[in-house]
Amino acid sequence: MVNGPLNRKLKMGLVGGGQGSFIGKVHSIAACLDNRAEVVAGAFSSNPERSKASASDYDVPAARAYGSYQEMLAAEKKLPEGERIDFVSVTTPNHTHFEIAKAAVDAGFHVMCDKPMTFDLKQAEELAQAVDHSQVVFALTHNYTGYPLVRQAREMILAGELGEIQATRATYIQGWLRTKLEDSDQKQAAWRTDPTKSGAAGCFGDIATHAYNLGRYMTGLLPEQISAHLRTFETGRKLDDYGTAIIKYQNGGLGTVTASQISHGRENDVLIEIDGTKGSLQWRQEDPNAMVVRANGQPHRIYTRDPNAPHLGAAGSAACRLPSGHPEGFFEAFANIYAAAFDAMIAKASGEKVERINTVYPNVQDGVEGMMFIQQAVASSQKDGAWLPFKCERARR
Repeated sequence: MVNGPLNRKLKMGLVGGGQGSFIGKVHSIAACLDNRAEVVAGAFSSNPERSKASASDYDVPAARAYGSYQEMLAAEKKLPEGERIDFVSVTTPNHTHFEIAKAAVDAGFHVMCDKPMTFDLKQAEELAQAVDHSQVVFALTHNYTGYPLVRQAREMILAGELGEIQATRATYIQGWLRTKLEDSDQKQAAWRTDPTKSGAAGCFGDIATHAYNLGRYMTGLLPEQISAHLRTFETGRKLDDYGTAIIKYQNGGLGTVTASQISHGRENDVLIEIDGTKGSLQWRQEDPNAMVVRANGQPHRIYTRDPNAPHLGAAGSAACRLPSGHPEGFFEAFANIYAAAFDAMIAKASGEKVERINTVYPNVQDGVEGMMFIQQAVASSQKDGAWLPFKCERARR
């Protein structure tokens, strides 16, 4: 049976993803990868004509290609259960996330939201409160947490295999904004560098949040203070395109996060290194099917993505779809976020109680913490790297 007791595919309403979109198509492919969901409706663009024109890209009937998300939520709510959408995927620019996600939560629809969760911390806290008072599943697509070896690392670290974690180094390096691309017709560059759409940070809000979240997810270390320096190196750009932050963790450990979008020749280089008292590990997103584990006096161990190997634990194996040697990557990792959220949605529909804080998938708690990370990093940078408090009451392990 598809989706167990539900015995049908989950129905997706996509907000964003119109012609020329990148992340909207990614969400639709990830959601449907395991044949557990289908796109049945959408408000694909803020332009009603473009939304209608985009419907055929998703095999959505024109009647369910809505001119706005408000229209979609109102119309779908009137349809019988099993026919109407089950969840809403928010794949629009940052400044619209809050209003769309909150409206979906208030209407009783589950939500899959792209990161960062909202425009600012105030909105994030309000959205989290709305989720708290609802029965919906809310997932945030920090997609790098979906890679099998990231989940393997988390399982090993939380089991104490690396000992006490003392240091993390997370970097996310790109080069696509080395020139002032936003002055051209490049839509992706334009909104990411516009403070009215992107928020208080550019590069740090766009990609450093991923790097920070990855370290938190893998180690469970809770932050205490932050010091940051953000820079705008491209003349005339309105938001940062490079930055570094240092995080003091509550256990006494240190973490660093460095993000760049102006490094020549770099594509999407996410790298994390974690040092513990018993060993260290390294994982790189551009080579996602291998992870290096090291200990002094021992040969380096290279863990590969092999669901049938004894070295891979339950968490890593569960995130695999193919046998070893058949590369899995970005879409599969993204789909793993959806798959874990789908499990929660189905459990909810079956009347089961589900975990809402320490979930396998990133959730609204992570969204609030991510917005606090951005806010405090920007504030610290404005004070020449001053140490600022960074304790998030909603932080999960």
